[in-house]
Amino acid sequence: MQSKSIKGRSAEDIQNALLQSMADGFKPTLAIVFLSVSQDRKAVRDILDKAGIRIFGATTNGEFIDENPDKFSTAILLLDMDPGHFRILFSEYREKNYREVARALAAETKRFFHKPAFLISGTHLETDAEQLLLGFEDEVGKEVNVFGGMAGDDYTFSDQFVFTSDRETGKGMVVLALDEDKIKIRGRATCGWKAVGTEKTVTRSEGNHVFTVDDVPVLDLTSKYGGLENVTPENKDLLLEIAANLPLQLQRPVGDPVMRPGLVVDWKDRSFYCSGSVPQGSKVRFSVPPDFDVMEKVIRGVQELKQTQMPEADAVVVFSCAGRILSLGPLMNQEIEGVKKVWNVPMVGMFSNAELARATGGNLEMHNLTTCVVALKEK
Repeated sequence: MQSKSIKGRSAEDIQNALLQSMADGFKPTLAIVFLSVSQDRKAVRDILDKAGIRIFGATTNGEFIDENPDKFSTAILLLDMDPGHFRILFSEYREKNYREVARALAAETKRFFHKPAFLISGTHLETDAEQLLLGFEDEVGKEVNVFGGMAGDDYTFSDQFVFTSDRETGKGMVVLALDEDKIKIRGRATCGWKAVGTEKTVTRSEGNHVFTVDDVPVLDLTSKYGGLENVTPENKDLLLEIAANLPLQLQRPVGDPVMRPGLVVDWKDRSFYCSGSVPQGSKVRFSVPPDFDVMEKVIRGVQELKQTQMPEADAVVVFSCAGRILSLGPLMNQEIEGVKKVWNVPMVGMFSNAELARATGGNLEMHNLTTCVVALKEK
């Protein structure tokens, strides 16, 4: 399978880059598209659709095809994958029936593939992304390979979108289903945020909606811990501060903890929605951003993935949390460059609102403040 990466700051840039990529006879059938909400999504979709290229697309908090992260742009991975080896699926979950929607999409995929694997992206800050993963697991089995990220919106925390050739939604998901008998897919999720302070108990929650921790409204406890000021609806930077710098760490009986930052505040009771489940009675700790050695940890993890599971790859897709670039700044370039060098094949990446992958303990998890690197190889 041949692949190429292109990028641009306008639909015209993408049109020119696409034509240039195809000048040598390359005929892509699939495009993984990551773009800013400021870009003309319809124009980009039309360009790819007219070229006969199927689309898996999501809006981002930043995008890249090499070691230089960009923003307010479009980044695309083009692949000439055999059309019989993949399907693009699309659905909305306006009733918050996340698990049922994912299960239905997985069941549809099983009509085509004996052993399906999935890249997924979803929207809306109230979405319990872990329920999406469980839906795929319900239908396909616990060993199913699912990787992805939740769409972004240039850090505005307002409206995110996923899209394909002829549809888009602000409350749903797009799925790239792969025939794993034909396409090998492997991934690695690496975090690095460090827990601080004592364990605290979630005393009231419903799914991904956390009301109180140690019987204190979770927003008040977070504000006190972080020394936040101006904790009001008028503070437009508050959500970014909570999500990027003050995430909860959900402790696990087995395996690494997973991150659960607050993304949407309910000001009536000072609760907030996380992007994954936080069970009532579970234990959480607060976090501090990682040291810069976390970049080396990510690169070592990807190198180990190559050595143990994926010696060769045709293309790489990266879902990296938006909070990482806020914490690491320009040094994020070093991490991306290190990942790129492992296989040295075309790559596309996005800065996402949540990352979806199999955790260290072996379970499918919704992550935050994590880098998820996915490698693809046509057999």
